[in-house]
Amino acid sequence: MRTIQIPGTELSVSSICLGTGGLGSSVNRDDSFALLDAYVEQGGNFLDSAKVYADWLPIERSASERTIGRWLKSRGNRHQVIIATKGAHPNLATMHIQRLSRQEIAADVQASLDHLQVDTIDLYWLHRDDPQRPAGEIIESLNEQLKAGHIRYFGCSNWQAGRIQIAQAYSAQHALQGFVADQMMWSLAAVDAGRMADQTLVVMDESLKAYHAGSGMAAVPYSSQAGGLFQKLVAGRLQHPAPFYRMDENRHRLVRAQQLASDAGLTLTQVTLGYLLSQPFPCIPIVGCHTLEQLRDSLSAAEVNLTTSQVAFLEG
Repeated sequence: MRTIQIPGTELSVSSICLGTGGLGSSVNRDDSFALLDAYVEQGGNFLDSAKVYADWLPIERSASERTIGRWLKSRGNRHQVIIATKGAHPNLATMHIQRLSRQEIAADVQASLDHLQVDTIDLYWLHRDDPQRPAGEIIESLNEQLKAGHIRYFGCSNWQAGRIQIAQAYSAQHALQGFVADQMMWSLAAVDAGRMADQTLVVMDESLKAYHAGSGMAAVPYSSQAGGLFQKLVAGRLQHPAPFYRMDENRHRLVRAQQLASDAGLTLTQVTLGYLLSQPFPCIPIVGCHTLEQLRDSLSAAEVNLTTSQVAFLEG
């Protein structure tokens, strides 16, 4: 699998990141270990988790991070993988109360270190933003964790372009490390962000895309295959699509994706992930897999590189 250097870092990551939200919960321990083993065997080295993953289920807290920690200890391969995880997420019972104080960030970092059984987190994401808190204060808190050796680099997840710019400007003005990457909801599927139930999630829009294109900051999108939206449409298994997907437009995008797949000798998965892999800035899609078959299908796109005109064609 080819690798991509995250600008401004020493992190050389595989072109497709393995999302681990279901590990230890919807995917049992043995199957989780098998998925992780297969991903590494096929050249993958970039794992994405979060302290909050699966906390909505009546099981142990932070099941994903703990499963990765047990796998790392079992395999003795910490040196082979780049560990990314997210913290500073609101408590699930009080989603309207943000958690980005210095103390909350520090506590979440330490908890993730314990769960993952590692000394340092390679890439630490803030899972949400708190627009009421000065961005400079947040950058200062993250740099404290950096200086303490708890994290190597940090990024943001679900931040609007304007807030990222403010944070980056503060970092530059004060000779501090800034964000090195950004996570957002993004796929080939068209989304009506106004219809999303969780308005703290950020969908890739024109202003955010322009920021990435201008700055060269790496994008690491989640929901990169829209939950298998296009595959389910083809198979006739999409009974109740999420209300925020613009289904009329997405049916048109599916037709174009199928045409491109036929013309280029690609699969539908290779086209949908290739769309992200072929952006004019570093883009590493996160794929969530529950089976080895799904993993192999997703990783088959790792080398795809579409032309600018092909990307434009998919967008219509």
